[in-house]
Amino acid sequence: MSQYFVVHPVNPQKRLIHQAAELLKSGAVIVYPTDSCYALGCHLGDKDAMERIRRIRHADKDHNFTLVCRDLSEIATYAKVDNPTFRLLKAYTPGPYTFILEASREVPRRLQHPKRKTIGIRVPDHPVPLAMLAELGEPIMSSTLMLPGDDAPLTDPEEMRARLEHQVDLVMDGGPCGVEATTVVDLSGDAPRLLRAGRGDPTPFGG
Repeated sequence: MSQYFVVHPVNPQKRLIHQAAELLKSGAVIVYPTDSCYALGCHLGDKDAMERIRRIRHADKDHNFTLVCRDLSEIATYAKVDNPTFRLLKAYTPGPYTFILEASREVPRRLQHPKRKTIGIRVPDHPVPLAMLAELGEPIMSSTLMLPGDDAPLTDPEEMRARLEHQVDLVMDGGPCGVEATTVVDLSGDAPRLLRAGRGDPTPFGG
């Protein structure tokens, strides 16, 4: 049965953040709030936890996870970022955007897109994940909390607990989030390319 933390969405309790980070390090799968919608998360590169998330999502082996990072410097560790890309990222992070970038050598091959060697990366504008990322000192592997058969991501933490209590280890109730996933922009080519319009304003990327 999963644990359930009620976390303050603006000033998250340090004790609960520490416990959540320790659970992630031990191989847990957690549900946590972001600035777009709730997400499933696990420790970076934890193969077993990633497989659990795939099973929850009914996703195949090519399902793209997102590296949720705390800041721009952390992005540069896991992705190749030139000067124009850095300026663009600086303008739109933190925020509800996922950027597809060429993966660096720090990223295990199984986390990359199997053909294009890219990785999805984002910096959320939400105190709860930012506090967890600071505690962990490394990114969280994440996927939107969209369950099979649903038309939209789950928004009610009590419902998340009821439906997932035997599939995840922790539900972090940070209050209501949105139902829109992030806007996804591919920065791995010669020019930015909008792949999905979501919560972030897609207009600067041709949306």
